Amino acid sequence: MSNEIPLNWFLYFAAAAFTIGLIGVLVRRNAIAVLMAIEIMLNAANINLVAFWRYGVPPRAEGPLTGVMLAIFVITIAAAEVAVGIGLILLCYRRWKTSDTDRFDSLSG
Repeated sequence: MSNEIPLNWFLYFAAAAFTIGLIGVLVRRNAIAVLMAIEIMLNAANINLVAFWRYGVPPRAEGPLTGVMLAIFVITIAAAEVAVGIGLILLCYRRWKTSDTDRFDSLSG
């Protein structure tokens, strides 16, 4: 009997995390909460990338850690997204004195 966790468990967990993130994006009004929900969705994608790499779907050849490299790329993009997102949220907060996304409905004053 193997102690290895089946691939399906990782996929179910990633699907649940992505769903939680999607609901967070659609339901929340606070810009910081929306940004955190997007990060949850990106982490769910990372779980899938690493799980598929680990279990060899499709069968992998000897070579670089493709799934891990893709996950590191996604983490890098997520860090840049957070930096830009926080900057935009702070700018909007200074202008409208709120972080409620419903108030950010125009590009002019």
